[in-house]
Amino acid sequence: MGSKVYFYDMRAKRRSQNLPSKVARLFDAAGFENIISPSDLVAIKIHFGERGNTAYINPVFVRQVVEKIKSKGAKPFLTDTNTLYKGSRSNGVDHVVSAIENGFAYAVVGAPVIIADGIVSKDSVEVEIRKKHFERVKIASGIYYANSMIVMSHFKGHETAGFGGAIKNLAMGCAPAAGKQRQHSTLKPEVGEKCRRCLSCINNCPENAITLVDGAAYIDPEKCIGCGECISMCYFGVIKPRWESDNREFIERMTEYAYGAFVTKKGRIAFMNFVINVTPLCDCTPWNDAPMVPDIGILASFDPVAIDQASYDLVTEQYGHANSILGEKGRGLKPGEDKFKAAHPEADGLVQLEYAEKLGMGTREYELIRLN
Repeated sequence: MGSKVYFYDMRAKRRSQNLPSKVARLFDAAGFENIISPSDLVAIKIHFGERGNTAYINPVFVRQVVEKIKSKGAKPFLTDTNTLYKGSRSNGVDHVVSAIENGFAYAVVGAPVIIADGIVSKDSVEVEIRKKHFERVKIASGIYYANSMIVMSHFKGHETAGFGGAIKNLAMGCAPAAGKQRQHSTLKPEVGEKCRRCLSCINNCPENAITLVDGAAYIDPEKCIGCGECISMCYFGVIKPRWESDNREFIERMTEYAYGAFVTKKGRIAFMNFVINVTPLCDCTPWNDAPMVPDIGILASFDPVAIDQASYDLVTEQYGHANSILGEKGRGLKPGEDKFKAAHPEADGLVQLEYAEKLGMGTREYELIRLN
């Protein structure tokens, strides 16, 4: 039997149907209050958005979840982990500043921002999982020690994972920098032809593994840790993964980290996916491209596999925007076509769902409950 996934679309004809109220009503309809007890420390796992990116979840929506948690007598806090790449969220101080600049101030959301892995990404706990790729995974201590967690994910594309939703938010978002590196370690990017010498990859490489050689960027394979950040930071799409190395292994490793975060909160974790501003890249880029499809709506479930599958299916059903990356690539514009595969042909995002189901995180079978 499939898991229940509750869904509100974007339509509104009166005040009670505005989007903030729909977030609050989704919380109630899905029964999220059942995993929260008085005095609980409740993590709201969110992506605050890189400086310059505006596609992240609107803080006004987050406020609705904060108020619901407070109404149960619990203590919510907004959290994320520091990035592996050099950006506006690579340490706890810059991360908090970026969160506030992007609207996640206490005055707006009503809860404090706490970076789960500390000032320099050293605060973590090893969790034993005994899976195919990892015996143990590193989970940020601020997330590990929280009593329960609401995972709020912006559903969008990703150049190596195919797409990012609840599973990727658990995997990369709950891991310290060392954990992120371990997930990425199979990716060894290479520089293609027509390098523009913009220096973005050099400025963002956490290991200083990239230099200019003969007028083009060169990645030293001995220094490269495979984090893949130069791929997303290359403005001109010149740097690509070496796809002959197994992309499936990267996604499986990522999913095992998601499992590690999930089991620490089993029975005390819930998920919301915002299928709005479905951009082709992660919110970690300091920009966001045009959305690939129209805004669809908001989903809620206790099952991370089911909610990601439902989100993926809803995107697939849409017409693709011709003025997005789909039109630029000349594919993926018709309903029924895989928009994420069209945007990133070499990445198979469905591996996340297949492997997460195999690990016991949930089921790809779901019942979509459309709320009015």
